[in-house]
Amino acid sequence: MIGYIGLFTLITVAVTSSCAVLHGLICYAKPQRFAASEISLSRFFSTISFLFSLSSILVLAYAFAVDDFSIRYVSDNSNQQLHLGYKLAATWGGHQGSMLFWVVTLSLWGAIIAWSKPKNRSTSYSTSHASLVMQSIVAIFAWFTLLASNPFELNTVMPLQGRDLNPMLQDIGLIIHPPLLYVGYVGFASVLAMALGALLSKHVDLDWIPRARIFTLVAWLFLTAGIALGSWWAYYELGWGGWWFWDPVENASLLPWLTSTALLHTMMVARSKQLVFWTYSLAFITFCLSILGTFIVRSGVLTSVHAFAVDPTKGFSLLAILTLVFVLAFVALIARVDSIKSLSITNLATKPFLVLISANLFVLATAVVVFGTFYPMVYELAGLGNISVGAPYFNLLFGPIAIVSLFVMGAVPFLSWSRTSQKLRIGLPVMLLVVSLMLAFVIVIYCTMHYEPVGAQWSNWALFTVWASLWVLMSHIATVLAKTKQTSLSACIAHVGIAIAAFGCVMNAEYSYEITKRLGPGSQAEFGDYQVTYVDTHLYVGRNFTAEQAVIEITVQDNDPHTRTATPEKRHYSVRVMTMTEPSMTPLWHGDIYISLGDKVDTTDYAVRIQFKAFVRWIWFGALLVCISACTVLLRSSNNVAASKNASLISSLRETAND
Repeated sequence: MIGYIGLFTLITVAVTSSCAVLHGLICYAKPQRFAASEISLSRFFSTISFLFSLSSILVLAYAFAVDDFSIRYVSDNSNQQLHLGYKLAATWGGHQGSMLFWVVTLSLWGAIIAWSKPKNRSTSYSTSHASLVMQSIVAIFAWFTLLASNPFELNTVMPLQGRDLNPMLQDIGLIIHPPLLYVGYVGFASVLAMALGALLSKHVDLDWIPRARIFTLVAWLFLTAGIALGSWWAYYELGWGGWWFWDPVENASLLPWLTSTALLHTMMVARSKQLVFWTYSLAFITFCLSILGTFIVRSGVLTSVHAFAVDPTKGFSLLAILTLVFVLAFVALIARVDSIKSLSITNLATKPFLVLISANLFVLATAVVVFGTFYPMVYELAGLGNISVGAPYFNLLFGPIAIVSLFVMGAVPFLSWSRTSQKLRIGLPVMLLVVSLMLAFVIVIYCTMHYEPVGAQWSNWALFTVWASLWVLMSHIATVLAKTKQTSLSACIAHVGIAIAAFGCVMNAEYSYEITKRLGPGSQAEFGDYQVTYVDTHLYVGRNFTAEQAVIEITVQDNDPHTRTATPEKRHYSVRVMTMTEPSMTPLWHGDIYISLGDKVDTTDYAVRIQFKAFVRWIWFGALLVCISACTVLLRSSNNVAASKNASLISSLRETAND
């Protein structure tokens, strides 16, 4: 019964969104378009579509909560012994549920666009066209989910028990990480819709950009938070000690992040009618890359430790959708190219020129990641054999681009948006460049000497990255202390966050070290500056697993009385017949002591892997600062909107009083 209700709601979403598209096309073909009643009908369709999509995913979540194993998706991803929180999170933990979540989020963004209030009649046309485009995307994904990825498909034979959720997904990360990514991915559909809506209007203007920038910033914020949380999840859940592996699914989320970051910056310049074509192109490409990321995760064409599906037919259907969206968007841009006016950047010593350089760097980085991700697939499809592209390729090509981007970022506070005849002062920037280089030498030399006993060597990568990071940090702190208004505080926070994250990345890569020792109760091992003592092994039974937990004490060898306790585990999930490693992480200001249990050597001893992950938490601290900066911009924008509404209200009251 639950499955039939859910199927009805999903069908309603597909039909309603299709009706909204049909209604929009009829209105678009009329000579006098978009009367108030027609706009109301468009809002009605978009609202109904969202409400039924929300009902659909709530019905699926309820089916998980009550263990309705008559639904195949529920029986494949749940179990009666599974914790309720993980049951609800399993709603979007598999392929079908994740596509339904896409439809829900698309419908939400579509309703927001439909109910947005245009400033004037010209903007009204643009908004109506954007709503038409958005409902078209909703309809495409709703029909795709219904026909190819139906989460309410019923089992032919009712199973007594479910297969259980993948143990890697039985974590708080599953509850938070995928929804953040989905909201980010889908949010860029609204940006594409608004850009395409402007091109479909009779008079192409740039009024859509300020509104679309808010949508872009919201989507970018969710995507950034999702990527950061995903890297943390990989760090503590997989037991490898790594936070980024250049896995195809990780690259899938990085691609739209790179282009959306460039888009946010070009939108600022587009306000002065510069880099307009860049803004349109990046708006289209970013959502296309979101669909491409979905293709990577669900096609089965590329191998990943956390791909959702291995059915190429579903993936190639997504590829067809990607091709359709990409072609239509750029055909519209080419068709209206004569109606778009974009001014040239004439002064090189200005922020717009730096934005242009940054946009090129981000696009180049995107091309590097796309090539490294898809080259093995194309190579194999061409019948040339199998080939793998791993971290060395990405680090070698992506690293220099990142370093150059940091140096460009550090120059931002010293330039204005438009330069007059005023002479550019280079004394302070040069001094900060020299000071940051000297500090970088000191830091790298100290770390190399300190960690030399555990294999550390001099690293030019570390020197240049630390130099660039310190340059960004100093230049932005200098502009904040000088209280100049050339760079906003939110931009300073974001750039400093990126610099701190880059510092953490290179230090983690160059100055981490590890050992593997056979340890059992009563045994000890020396590990860098620390002494590790294996105290005991505890056994306990969880809700749907059994576990062996090691109790390990960590002390500093310099007679430090403070003792830290680590409790890594080996968990066995009987239903899935899987064994998972649950590592322990002992945080220090300059890194983590990361301990994981390997194979059991005998009845009491394990092969214990002990790692020191240098400055790893600095990466997520930097990401946190970036997210905070986006929140401050959104908060300031909401306050500006509220102030504008209050001013309009006061003005109207005064006019009424005068009358």
